[in-house]
Amino acid sequence: MAEIVIKEVKSRCEIRRFAKFPNKLHKDAPTYIPVLISDEMGLLTKKNPSLEYCDLKMWSAFKDGKMVGRVAGIINNRSNEHWGKKACRFGWMDFVEDYEVFCHLMDSVVAWGKSMGMNEIEGPFGFTDMDKECWAIDNFDARQNMTLLYNPEYYVKFVERYGMEILCRWQQNKMPANQPVPEKMQRVNNMIMEKYNLHVLKFNKRSEVMPYAKKFFHTYNHAFKDLYGFVPLTEKEIDVYVKQYFPFLNLEFANFVVDENDELVAFGISLPDLNKGFKKANGSLFPFGWYHILKALHKFDTIDLLLNGVHPDWQKRGVHALYYTEMNQAAIRHNVQEAYSNPQIIGNEAVKVWGNQYVSEPIMTRAVFGMKI
Repeated sequence: MAEIVIKEVKSRCEIRRFAKFPNKLHKDAPTYIPVLISDEMGLLTKKNPSLEYCDLKMWSAFKDGKMVGRVAGIINNRSNEHWGKKACRFGWMDFVEDYEVFCHLMDSVVAWGKSMGMNEIEGPFGFTDMDKECWAIDNFDARQNMTLLYNPEYYVKFVERYGMEILCRWQQNKMPANQPVPEKMQRVNNMIMEKYNLHVLKFNKRSEVMPYAKKFFHTYNHAFKDLYGFVPLTEKEIDVYVKQYFPFLNLEFANFVVDENDELVAFGISLPDLNKGFKKANGSLFPFGWYHILKALHKFDTIDLLLNGVHPDWQKRGVHALYYTEMNQAAIRHNVQEAYSNPQIIGNEAVKVWGNQYVSEPIMTRAVFGMKI
């Protein structure tokens, strides 16, 4: 039997090979969306501001000289301080269907975590909640999108066989995007806006949305601060995400709710379906990857409900319905047929709204796993 060799990833060349591995491993999976290698390099090198407070180690697994797996170990020191834990995260974990390969990779993270004084392991996680996290635990062949982790069923079987248990579950929903806005919701929305002196911003130019970019992330920090595993973004991280995402927002699908003082109290951002563009790009923007992604941004009949939230001071007042209605109306204007949610922790407001107010169906459950070490 061939020996499994684990090597720590250090050089830029090794990091690039590490980043490319899932694109090769899953290239024949119909629902896998290739990652952009340039984005991965930005996350896994010193360019990433999260590395100012996170410790990172990466390993690749080889068998007969061929790369058969990879994993990153992350200690998010701000998260551990925020939640009062000593947790080591695993992420960027991909491997062939070989339990020994999986064990060698996970053993490497566990040993490193212990050496760093950690007493538990959890994942899959990234550095922040803006990174990909959680694995599918059912409906493995359901539609994916480029913001989510892809995993075949054997990933879950192996992690459970290793002794890990589910720590938290997320749900993804699918709904007709062009269904009429419920009449009751529209009436209630009008009452809410009048009662609290709120209004939904309309953007016609890119320059109009940029003044709200940092406000968006500050509200995001407040809205998600009590959700499982979340840690507020730093100002340096916010600066990176503003530059990375806001120049490419579809203004029709950026819905911000502000109060009488122009403070952002709630938000809902949707993204055109970029799956075909990312598939054709196949991990690279050049020579023509950028064209395929740009084309997908302007020609689509499906949207992904990327991020939505309400500042804690405004929760439980029905404010979330305001941006759902705006997204619904924008989808109708653009003849969008289907909408898919990002994973939402089961039981939170977003899942309740879709179940109570809109025709929708759950399509996938996701989870993170953990154990004491």
